[in-house]
Amino acid sequence: MPVRQLPASPSLDHLKYQAKDLRKNHAAHDPAAAQLLREFHPRFHNLTDRGIFAAKLSLSDAQLAIAREAGFPSWPKLKRRVEKPVESDRLDLKHHERITDPIFRRAVDLIDAGDAAALRAHLEQHPGLQKRRVVFEGMNYFENPSLLEFIAENPVRQGKMPANIVDVAKVILDAGVDKDAIDVTLALVATGSVPHACRQARPLIELLCDRGADFKDLGRTVALHGEMDALDALLSRGAKLDLPVAAALGRVEDVRRMLPRASGEDRHLAFALASQRAQIEVVRILLAAGERPSRFNPVGGHSHCTPLHQAAINNDFAMVRLFLEHGADLHLKDVLWRGTPADWAHHMGLTEMENFLRSQMKPATGAVS
Repeated sequence: MPVRQLPASPSLDHLKYQAKDLRKNHAAHDPAAAQLLREFHPRFHNLTDRGIFAAKLSLSDAQLAIAREAGFPSWPKLKRRVEKPVESDRLDLKHHERITDPIFRRAVDLIDAGDAAALRAHLEQHPGLQKRRVVFEGMNYFENPSLLEFIAENPVRQGKMPANIVDVAKVILDAGVDKDAIDVTLALVATGSVPHACRQARPLIELLCDRGADFKDLGRTVALHGEMDALDALLSRGAKLDLPVAAALGRVEDVRRMLPRASGEDRHLAFALASQRAQIEVVRILLAAGERPSRFNPVGGHSHCTPLHQAAINNDFAMVRLFLEHGADLHLKDVLWRGTPADWAHHMGLTEMENFLRSQMKPATGAVS
C-alpha cells in the first residue's frame, strides 16, 4: 500500500498515539489493523487475520509498523526525522532538489537536460559516480536510487523527459552499473506514467532488456499499475504469463487453464487485478473458485482497500452488484483513510454510486478472515 507520508511538521506525540491506537484496534480485531500489520511488520507478513489477532502485539511492534507505514525502516529512524530533520528530509521538495551531494546532483541535472556528452564527461571526471546512491527516507519506493534510476522519471519530478533519454541511459549503462540498478530502472520505466506519455517506454524497455534486465516476473507488477502497453512489450520479450497477468488481461481461457494449479496467493492477486481492470468474467470465475470480495487486496496490490472500494471509484455498477451478490461488506473501511466504499464514491463525486451503496448498507458484520 502507499506509505502514509509525514506532514510538513510531524508530531512525535501524534505518531505515538497512532501506535497506541493500532494496539487498541488489534485488540478489537479490526480487519484494517490486521492488514496494516500484515504489510508493514515482517513478523505478520504471512498470517491470516485470525493469526494476527491471536499474536501478541507489543508497543514496540506497533511503533515499528507505524514507522514502516511512514516509509522508515525503524522507529528510531522515524524519531530522528521528526526531532532532527535535515534538508534531504523535506518532502515538499522534488527528489533532485533534495540531493545534498553536488556531484550527484549535477549528474541528475544533466540527465534532465538530455546533455549526453556533458554527462559522459562528468562520469569520466568522477569514477564510480554511476554506482553511487542517494537516500530518500519517508518514501514508498525510490528510497535508495542510483543514477540510472533517475532516467525513468518515476516518481514524477519534471513531468517530462528529454527526447534523447535512450542515449542518456546508454551513457550511464556504458559507464558500468550494478545489475540490480538495471532491474529496478526497468520496473520504474514500465510502471511510470511519464515514459508512456513521452513515447519513451518501449525504447527504454527494449534497451534495458538488451542490457540484461530481469523481466520474466515483472508482468504482474506492470499490470497492477495499469500500463498495458508496457505489459505487452514485456510479454513480447518473453515475460511470464501467469494467472494474475492473464486475469488482468481478461484471458478467460488461460485463467480457466491455470486456475486449478495456482497457489492461494496467485488466486488472491488475480482476483484483485481482474477487479481493478474490470474483467468481470474473470471475476465471476474466481468468485466461483472461492475468492471473497470483502478480503483486502494482497500486499503489493493496492492492499489498503478491498475490490469493492475500487469498483466503487471506478463507477462500475456491474462489478459492485456482483460483489454484493456474493456478500461484500459495505461497512469495511480502508486502511489509509478509514473510508467505506460509499465514502470513496463520495470523495470522487460519484453521487449515484454513493447513494446506491448507502441504500444497501446494513449493520456491520465484523467478520474475520
